[in-house]
Amino acid sequence: MNKFTKLNIVALMLFSFSAYAIDGVAVIDMRTAVLSTQSAQDAFKALQEDADYAANVESFRAYQTERQSLAERLQKEAETLSNVEIAEIQKDIQNKTKELEFLLSKIQGAEEETTQKIFVATSASLQKIIGELISAKQIKLLLAKSESILFNDAALDITDDVTSMLDVNNSAD
Repeated sequence: MNKFTKLNIVALMLFSFSAYAIDGVAVIDMRTAVLSTQSAQDAFKALQEDADYAANVESFRAYQTERQSLAERLQKEAETLSNVEIAEIQKDIQNKTKELEFLLSKIQGAEEETTQKIFVATSASLQKIIGELISAKQIKLLLAKSESILFNDAALDITDDVTSMLDVNNSAD
């Protein structure tokens, strides 16, 4: 048998096996389920409207533009600039990079804090909804969707179901 035929036989066996194994199996991306809810979107919108956060984002963009301009100037004028001027521009680029890293850490920290607040607020509802779906869909094995899962049938994914149920639950509160 050639390699192509062997590969087809193996693929056919895997697909036929998966048809039997799918019953009672589901996949969920809890982070996506929670962060896709309307309340999460509202929380991130409020964060974007926060004066400190908005100022940090604006400063980040400004420093990024300045650093890019300096890098372009250095690249274009390197042959005509003195060593002192080149050193000054490189130092400015390094300083802008440090400031960018600092601002990025502040921005990411605020986003992570908002994410944590959302998860704390929805934790009880999330567990209840997942429990209800496990019972209703007779799920025997619930897998967390991650980078280690290379493929899953969309019919097995309950992430959107959980998001919808969280939205309904949050609107009832």
